[in-house]
Order: sequence, then C-alpha cells, then structure tokens
Amino acid sequence: MNDAPRRSDAQRNRERILEVALAELSRCADAPLSAIAKKAGVGQGTLYRNFPSREALVLEIYRHEMQHVADSAAHLLRTRPPEQALRAWMDRLAEFAMTKAGLADAIRQVTSAPGSPAKPAHTPVTEAAELLLRANEEAGTIRPGVTADDFLLAIGGLWQLGPHGDWRPRATRLLDLVMDGLRTGAPGR
Repeated sequence: MNDAPRRSDAQRNRERILEVALAELSRCADAPLSAIAKKAGVGQGTLYRNFPSREALVLEIYRHEMQHVADSAAHLLRTRPPEQALRAWMDRLAEFAMTKAGLADAIRQVTSAPGSPAKPAHTPVTEAAELLLRANEEAGTIRPGVTADDFLLAIGGLWQLGPHGDWRPRATRLLDLVMDGLRTGAPGR
C-alpha cells in the first residue's frame, strides 16, 4: 500500500494548523487549542500529534514566521540595490512586529514560566540582517563594521510601538533614523 497521500494529507493538516494558529494567536494570545483545531478542520488528536503542547505550537509558528522574514532578505537583494533592500526589509520586519503582536504575547506566555522552553534565538533574522549589512558595506552605502547584533538592538524600538492604531508613521520615522545613522560615515557618501 502506498502511503504518500497520507503523508501529503498530514503535511496539509500541519500547514493548515500553523496557518490558523498564527491568525488566532496573533488576534488573541490565549486562543484555545480546541478552537484552533476546529477552525483548522482537524481533530484535537491531529493537532497534538503535530504539536504535543501549546509551547511546541507557539514556538513552531514563531520559527516559521521568522524564517519567512529572514528569507525575504535574499529576495530583496536580488531585486533591489542593497540600500533599498535593507530599508524594505526593515519595513517587512516592522510589519511582522506589529501584525503579530498577539503572537509575541503568546511567546512570552509560553517562555516566561519557570522550566519553560527558552525563546528561540533570532538566528535566521540575524543571518538575514548580516547578509544585508555586508552587501551595503561592500556597496559603500553604510558605515563599516556594523554588526547584526548592533542593528537589531538599534531597531528594537519597533517592539515598543503599540500595534493598535496608526503605528506605521512612527515605525517609518524610527527606521529612517536608523538608516540615517547607518549611512553616517559610509565611504560612498
């Protein structure tokens, strides 16, 4: 018996659970897993086979979403000059930070209790930032020597903005200030 269709169905179920959980947890950090399973069109057993705990589900969503943000860096570098790619990626990161505020609350909930898993590292995002910074350094559009850690710390103010209301103008001003700072001392300026 060929079980490829079952694997395909299982993969679709997993992806659907992640999609629904992202939407529900972004809207409400306390969304019940039973509601997520129901909206995903799967039983609770299927949800728990894929994600044995709330923590596992939340951390997988976080990893998955951060990978999407990180992956966009290479695409932006292929389609735009380095300076424009960096600035567009910063906007993508801001969009993620604001539209996934409920997810951030869910992550804090599952990682803050004693004995909880640690919040995942920003490794893919750090690597994406490093890629963009090095491309800009080589192009002479930013000051030399800026590390990904420095950059992520400088844009950390994004996570202080309230996700409700008109956060875009404040995020734009903040990210423009960071870009101005990165350009200061650039050899090509």
